[in-house]
Amino acid sequence: MKTLFKQNTVFISLSLMLLIALGLALLYIPQGELHLLLCDHHTHARDIFYRYYTRIAEWFPYAVCIGLLIFSRIGNGVFASAAMLLSSLTTQLLKHIFNAPRPVTWFATNMPDVQLPLVEGVKMNYWYSFPSGHTTSFFALALVVSIVASHRWPKMASYIQILLFVLAMLGGYSRIYLSQHFAGDVFAGILVGSLITAVCYAIFYRFEERKWYNYRLFQKK
Repeated sequence: MKTLFKQNTVFISLSLMLLIALGLALLYIPQGELHLLLCDHHTHARDIFYRYYTRIAEWFPYAVCIGLLIFSRIGNGVFASAAMLLSSLTTQLLKHIFNAPRPVTWFATNMPDVQLPLVEGVKMNYWYSFPSGHTTSFFALALVVSIVASHRWPKMASYIQILLFVLAMLGGYSRIYLSQHFAGDVFAGILVGSLITAVCYAIFYRFEERKWYNYRLFQKK
């Protein structure tokens, strides 16, 4: 795990700072007030951007896994697939355990006079809010790519990790902006995606020197 932190220091450090900031906000600001504070900055351009950007988590992680299986070392593809699958299953299990109300349901019950700034064309969900599955996918994928890229291009690792963090953070924020999740759901999604990926790293990268791990479908002759 020391190797994981050493090679991905920038991404992990930025994620920890985000978690600390969110954690403090969750401690000192009531859930409803914090949600309104974070989501009440709508413009037409942002509505369009977040409406489509959030959907990246629904297909892009799996495209990356397939791409790694086909064009990279088989071990990278197996590691990425395991991280995405296990983080997704963990999130779904937690969702069904907590069965927490989504913002539209919570506000209708607890603050009925508040009109959430919803985005036209976005299908709203009402339950299974905790944790955020999209955020889990965004951060699991970002850490996976950070790990693989840091091995492949170590000199560019810091720049790649900053970009990946920003992309993942925007994905998490999109869930709050669209009122599909609370900040606490996003906080938990970051933790689940990052921790499950770290566990998968600890398991699979023990086999990095094995022949099967380094096998490529398209071997250079």
